[in-house]
Amino acid sequence: MIFNWFKIFIYHLRQSKLFSFLNVLGLSIGIASVIFAILYWNNENSYDQWNPEKENVYLVLNKIGTTGDIWASSSIPFGETCKATIPEIDNVCFINTWYDDEVIKYQDQKLLVKKIMVSDENFFDFFPFDILKGAKKNILKEKNSVAISDEQAKLLFKDEDPIGKSITYNSNNYIVKSVYHITKPSSIEPNYVFSGVKREGDKNSWGNFNYGLLIKIKKDANPAVVLKKMHNVNFVNRTVKDAKESGQTVEQYVKENGEITVILDQLKTSRLHGTKSSGNSNFPEGVGNLKLLYIMGGLSILILVLSLVNYINLATASAIKRAKEVGVRKIVGASRKQIIAQFIFETAIIVTLAILFALAIVELSLPYYNTFLNKNLTMNGGEFYLQLILIFGLVIILAGIFPAIYISNFETLKVLKGNFSRSKSGIWIRNSMLIFQFGIAAFFIIGALIVNSQVDYMMNKDLGFSGDQVISIPFNKPDRFKRTEQYLVAKEEIKKIPGVLDVSAFAGSFGGSTNSSSGFKHNDIFVQPRNVEMDFGFLNMMKIKIVKGRDLSPEFSSDTINSMLMNETLVKTLNLKNPINTIVTSGWGNEKEGNLKFKIVGVVKDFNITGLQDKVPPMVFINLKTLKWNNFNNVLVKVSPNNLTETLEKLKSFWEKNVNPDYPFDYQFVDKGFAKTYAEQVKQKNLFFILNLVVIVIAVFGLFALASFSMERRLKEIAIRKTLGAETDILLKELSKQYIMFCFMGFAIGIIPAYILLQKWLEDFAYRINISVVPFTVALISLVILTLIIVLTKAYQVTKIDVLKYLKYE
Repeated sequence: MIFNWFKIFIYHLRQSKLFSFLNVLGLSIGIASVIFAILYWNNENSYDQWNPEKENVYLVLNKIGTTGDIWASSSIPFGETCKATIPEIDNVCFINTWYDDEVIKYQDQKLLVKKIMVSDENFFDFFPFDILKGAKKNILKEKNSVAISDEQAKLLFKDEDPIGKSITYNSNNYIVKSVYHITKPSSIEPNYVFSGVKREGDKNSWGNFNYGLLIKIKKDANPAVVLKKMHNVNFVNRTVKDAKESGQTVEQYVKENGEITVILDQLKTSRLHGTKSSGNSNFPEGVGNLKLLYIMGGLSILILVLSLVNYINLATASAIKRAKEVGVRKIVGASRKQIIAQFIFETAIIVTLAILFALAIVELSLPYYNTFLNKNLTMNGGEFYLQLILIFGLVIILAGIFPAIYISNFETLKVLKGNFSRSKSGIWIRNSMLIFQFGIAAFFIIGALIVNSQVDYMMNKDLGFSGDQVISIPFNKPDRFKRTEQYLVAKEEIKKIPGVLDVSAFAGSFGGSTNSSSGFKHNDIFVQPRNVEMDFGFLNMMKIKIVKGRDLSPEFSSDTINSMLMNETLVKTLNLKNPINTIVTSGWGNEKEGNLKFKIVGVVKDFNITGLQDKVPPMVFINLKTLKWNNFNNVLVKVSPNNLTETLEKLKSFWEKNVNPDYPFDYQFVDKGFAKTYAEQVKQKNLFFILNLVVIVIAVFGLFALASFSMERRLKEIAIRKTLGAETDILLKELSKQYIMFCFMGFAIGIIPAYILLQKWLEDFAYRINISVVPFTVALISLVILTLIIVLTKAYQVTKIDVLKYLKYE
């Protein structure tokens, strides 16, 4: 029986090659889109799931004061006091929540290594990677010890045993204690883990938030209870003491300054569902984009639904050609269940072919998909194959059941008389599905237009600075206390290089942020502004304007001692009517010096240092020489566009000779660096564009096929109309008007979810467009034009029929 079903399937496949191809292709595109989404979903949800401690480990975040900024860093005394006083905490670990990129030396070898982690001795208790060689416990307990990943050990030591060998990092020697294998994906995937958390220097500094703090709670402990006790540690040791020192009651102090709010971010859920810090990166491997994950999942499901609707439309519309076959089979004794089973069998074959095509599409497209997501996804793993089987079953059920039941319900007598083609049965369902297809197409077109408009707005917005022809070059000097002096000496030499127009520096990066922040209070208002330690001439070089007062200048000796600038946002936050010459007490200084007093000499026009998703933060500006230390890492060089290659070669030669010969010369144009802040949105724009094409192609398949079948059913009617003298334009109008009506109905369905969801998407941006009627109008016109082109082309072809062929038997 199955063999006969297969022979019938092959026969009909040959009879309708085009529509069979459209069926398979449409389904394969829909299934491929779901496979892409599943691969991304699986990867993002698998972070840290290998870690046996994932449910008990938490990263401690701090929301400081009333500013709303959340930091993925804590102070040493806070973590140690929590460990000592809260019995539910099993252990704590201090880490750098970022990676270093440094040169590692072993004997005569030098290797530039990325993903270097600095931690205290407890790191491998929190991230228990497999130890392949060396010590299994207390790996980082001894001073100047290091653990290395197996991949890096092969690169640096070749065939030598690395255990006990001495390597150099940041001018210090470290002994290799262990070799480990990184289990991926993980929130931390370090190539090297160095001991180096200096607890002694910060032991009593509650205000120095220098390290990330991980806590491991006991298995039977309640996280809410632990959180409450951690809040109490801050309250007793910070809030109460600070209130007493300021001569206020605790209530007054909290009202004016707020409190430090502790947030516990569980490792198991941190990647996708954790609270994002102000730096937007709680762990070194970053945070997942849950919104993009939902967008890709939702859009892929929509495309699959569109493909299924397309398949059902084609299957039910083509049923007229098989009506007599079903009638004959019923006459010779075939039951309704057998007919349903046969058509589900045929659907299973088509779905199998579609999945094979889909896998081929995914395999060919996966390198581009990985580039798009910055991932390394592959099609393997038991979970993926189970999901593929589930897709197979669902598609067969959703695509096969309705057409099979529809076809099995043909009335034997009616179809054998040959008048089935005049039946209205099933037409309303196909038309409803066509309207639904129009709705999905409208949603995608509107979405693509709005996303495109937002990205274009971001790319063309006045940022308040100009990075034109300015390059950023890493200034790799390890001692930050001497870095300013070394930079100022190098600056004079760099300016002599032909093609260099200007040289400056500041502690931060455009598109990132500044490298430090210090809170202070003025006029009973507490603020936590970003600190910009900058060279003289930095604002002028970047074309950042001064709106009041003056810029910092070497002509004023006080400008390296106690002068500061503020941006407009900070001035407004502090309610300063006349900010110039106002004295403020900053958050800089230490316990011996006390906080330093500064005089405001100028107000800087707001400019976007972070991405356009964020509002301009409050900022203060001081000169590099003002503090004994600074955090600047890059030198900014404005270069002439003429002979740029030659200028860069001379800069490279200077850097390799005078800055740090261990590091390869590297640079980045400031404008391109800032462009990375909206790279995610550019990806979403490209995603919508690609999916738009896919949706339109599938919708075209469905519309063309349905219009073809619909008009073929009306061939006799058209022949009669032509005989009675109907003109071609009248026939075209009559044949196309219902599809235009369907187009308008589908558009009306699509605009509501499009408006709601895209408004939600735009909420992520501090600087955004307003949704106008333009994208909706363009989408409607595009849909109408597309519909007219397809329908009128087919209708025109139908009006050229041979009238005698359809009327000679009447």
